Amino acid sequence: MLQYALSQCLIGLFLITPALAASTAEQRGRAFAQANCARCHAIDRVSESPLKIAPPLRSLHQRYRIEALGEALAEGIYTGHADMPAFELNPDQIHDLLSYLKTLE
Repeated sequence: MLQYALSQCLIGLFLITPALAASTAEQRGRAFAQANCARCHAIDRVSESPLKIAPPLRSLHQRYRIEALGEALAEGIYTGHADMPAFELNPDQIHDLLSYLKTLE
């Protein structure tokens, strides 16, 4: 009986684990955000941005369609203040970062 219950638990874990795990693109996108954005922006669902004027990445979908950000990321993100560096991402980086940003919606 114990063996049956244990096998059922293991089967359940194997079925739900892929749904809980982030995709490789999402993981790379989070790593990119951590390396390039986290100095100023909150990159998760709950933290405050280290730089108060920098909006948390989780709020970007409230201003922009995440899919629409791909073109801006390819052409380069330039802002009106000197603290934010200019970014131009390659197509793989764009895909990864957008995949991660979608998890924050």
